[in-house]
Amino acid sequence: MSEDNVIYVGNKPVMNYVLAAVTQFNEGAKEVTIKARGRAISRAVDTAEVVKNRFLVDVVVDKIEIGTEELKSEKGENIKVSSIEIFLKRE
Repeated sequence: MSEDNVIYVGNKPVMNYVLAAVTQFNEGAKEVTIKARGRAISRAVDTAEVVKNRFLVDVVVDKIEIGTEELKSEKGENIKVSSIEIFLKRE
Protein backbone atom coordinates (compact mmCIF):
# COMPACT_ATOMS: atom_id res chain seq x y z
CA MET A 1 0.00 0.00 0.00
CA SER A 2 1.28 3.46 -0.86
CA GLU A 3 1.66 6.36 1.56
CA ASP A 4 -0.99 8.20 -0.49
CA ASN A 5 -3.71 6.11 1.11
CA VAL A 6 -2.80 7.04 4.69
CA ILE A 7 -4.82 9.59 6.66
CA TYR A 8 -3.13 11.03 9.73
CA VAL A 9 -5.73 12.09 12.29
CA GLY A 10 -5.03 15.17 14.39
CA ASN A 11 -7.15 17.91 15.96
CA LYS A 12 -9.47 18.77 13.07
CA PRO A 13 -13.17 17.82 13.14
CA VAL A 14 -14.01 14.18 12.34
CA MET A 15 -15.80 15.10 9.11
CA ASN A 16 -12.55 16.47 7.61
CA TYR A 17 -10.97 13.02 7.91
CA VAL A 18 -14.16 11.26 6.75
CA LEU A 19 -14.15 13.42 3.61
CA ALA A 20 -10.48 12.58 2.98
CA ALA A 21 -11.17 8.83 3.28
CA VAL A 22 -14.30 8.90 1.12
CA THR A 23 -12.42 10.93 -1.52
CA GLN A 24 -9.62 8.37 -1.64
CA PHE A 25 -12.07 5.48 -2.05
CA ASN A 26 -13.95 7.39 -4.77
CA GLU A 27 -10.67 7.96 -6.63
CA GLY A 28 -10.20 4.20 -6.86
CA ALA A 29 -8.29 3.25 -3.71
CA LYS A 30 -9.04 -0.30 -2.54
CA GLU A 31 -7.55 0.29 0.93
CA VAL A 32 -7.21 3.35 3.18
CA THR A 33 -5.31 3.47 6.48
CA ILE A 34 -6.33 5.82 9.28
CA LYS A 35 -3.47 6.54 11.72
CA ALA A 36 -3.58 8.41 15.02
CA ARG A 37 -1.66 8.86 18.26
CA GLY A 38 -2.63 9.79 21.80
CA ARG A 39 -5.80 11.82 22.24
CA ALA A 40 -6.61 11.64 18.52
CA ILE A 41 -7.25 7.87 18.71
CA SER A 42 -10.95 8.30 19.51
CA ARG A 43 -11.28 10.68 16.55
CA ALA A 44 -9.70 8.03 14.28
CA VAL A 45 -12.19 5.41 15.50
CA ASP A 46 -15.07 7.84 14.93
CA THR A 47 -13.75 8.52 11.41
CA ALA A 48 -13.66 4.82 10.52
CA GLU A 49 -17.16 4.24 11.90
CA VAL A 50 -18.69 7.20 10.06
CA VAL A 51 -17.05 6.15 6.77
CA LYS A 52 -18.31 2.56 6.93
CA ASN A 53 -21.74 3.16 8.47
CA ARG A 54 -22.91 6.40 6.85
CA PHE A 55 -21.03 6.96 3.61
CA LEU A 56 -19.64 3.75 2.11
CA VAL A 57 -21.50 0.66 3.27
CA ASP A 58 -19.24 -1.61 1.18
CA VAL A 59 -16.18 -0.62 3.27
CA VAL A 60 -15.10 -2.92 6.09
CA VAL A 61 -12.42 -2.78 8.77
CA ASP A 62 -9.73 -5.14 7.46
CA LYS A 63 -7.53 -5.03 10.57
CA ILE A 64 -6.53 -2.80 13.46
CA GLU A 65 -3.01 -2.44 14.83
CA ILE A 66 -2.26 -0.80 18.15
CA GLY A 67 1.08 0.08 19.63
CA THR A 68 3.21 2.48 21.60
CA GLU A 69 5.57 5.03 20.10
CA GLU A 70 8.35 6.75 21.99
CA LEU A 71 8.62 10.48 21.38
CA LYS A 72 10.77 13.29 22.75
CA SER A 73 8.85 15.84 24.80
CA GLU A 74 9.62 19.57 24.68
CA LYS A 75 11.77 19.08 27.78
CA GLY A 76 13.84 16.45 25.95
CA GLU A 77 12.62 13.45 27.91
CA ASN A 78 11.22 10.30 26.31
CA ILE A 79 7.47 9.84 26.55
CA LYS A 80 5.40 6.88 25.42
CA VAL A 81 2.30 7.59 23.32
CA SER A 82 -0.31 5.06 22.25
CA SER A 83 -0.96 4.71 18.52
CA ILE A 84 -3.55 3.04 16.31
CA GLU A 85 -3.78 2.12 12.64
CA ILE A 86 -7.19 1.23 11.22
CA PHE A 87 -7.08 -0.47 7.81
CA LEU A 88 -10.27 0.07 5.82
CA LYS A 89 -10.91 -2.06 2.73
CA ARG A 90 -13.51 -1.80 0.00
CA GLU A 91 -15.13 -5.11 -0.88
